[in-house]
Amino acid sequence: MTPELENTIDLLGELIAFPTVSKDSNLDMINHLAGRLEDAGATVKIFQDDTGKKANLFGSIGPDVEGGIVLSGHSDVVPVDGQDWTSDPFQMTERDGLLYGRGACDMKGFIAATVAMAPVLAQRIKNRPLHFAFTYDEEIGCFGAVDLIESLKANDIRPSVAIIGEPTSMRVIEGHKGCYEYSAHFCGLAGHGSAPDLGVNAVEYAARYIGRLLELKEQLRGMAPEDSRFVPPWTTISTGALHGGVAHNVIPERAQVDWDMRPVQMSDAEFVNENLQRYCNDVLLPAMQAVSPDASIRVESIGEIDGLEPMDENEARDIIMELTGANGTDLVAFGTEAGIFQGYNMSAVICGPGSIEQAHKADEYVSIDQMQQCVDMLGRLGDKLGNYT
Repeated sequence: MTPELENTIDLLGELIAFPTVSKDSNLDMINHLAGRLEDAGATVKIFQDDTGKKANLFGSIGPDVEGGIVLSGHSDVVPVDGQDWTSDPFQMTERDGLLYGRGACDMKGFIAATVAMAPVLAQRIKNRPLHFAFTYDEEIGCFGAVDLIESLKANDIRPSVAIIGEPTSMRVIEGHKGCYEYSAHFCGLAGHGSAPDLGVNAVEYAARYIGRLLELKEQLRGMAPEDSRFVPPWTTISTGALHGGVAHNVIPERAQVDWDMRPVQMSDAEFVNENLQRYCNDVLLPAMQAVSPDASIRVESIGEIDGLEPMDENEARDIIMELTGANGTDLVAFGTEAGIFQGYNMSAVICGPGSIEQAHKADEYVSIDQMQQCVDMLGRLGDKLGNYT
């Protein structure tokens, strides 16, 4: 095991020990990473959110000029509640060449590799800056990345390349679908179950809304672009949850439908949202308000994160293909922050250690072999930056 890999694994253990579940603060981990980067000679900026409980980190090594390369990862992890772990999820455990712990692959492994390699990279950089971007709340809507871009704009920081280290088994990913998440809130009129016509059953109207989602889901299958490379090639809709009701014999006054859409093209998202709005306004609401004028439907946008659009010219993709020796690229269905960086006029690519198949599950892990590949890639990036003129 090389010293660089050993340092990376040690740091990964430290990062896993920070329980940065999205509902909690990430400040301890961010401050820890800031200290490590400053020790490597980086200039570090910490941008706190409005609550003061969460923060983005943006660190820089090299000259203060435009056109730098960003190494990006999100600091938050999903909860472990209700999962059957065989070891403490917030204490890294090694078994048979695998490193277990919450966030091991999604995506503290990549963050650990970038920060552990920072001293090495700092010694090699010449004329092109290297940046480190660590965000909050990716798992619940990419809110941190959106705020980070605003912070970069305010500070006139303009990198040109973003490498997002989500778990791809070190494959080069140049595109993914968007991720649009919504909650539809139904407010009806409570009543006794023996007199259903005197109330407005919010759960039943929510069920009819889900029915329309299912109809749209099937329509979208026939709307896939002919050249779509995604799997599946069409825009998908998934109903995540239906909440409502308090007892068998009480007409439920309130209900909530949580759903998401993964568009392959913007026109699909517009088609779905416009169709649902017409259905609510023309069909559901008139029926609800005929019984109770105060009945309502409110659709809450949890997050609308654009996808990463594959581009003919993409410096980020070309750099990672060169560093990894890959002879091809792929697309994925899961969402990342890459589209947000692309929206700030950066070329973007996704490549990181670990498999998305392990993310969000009990006994999440990343292999030592994958971590070695990531460390080696970053070492070659340092060599490239050392030759950049």
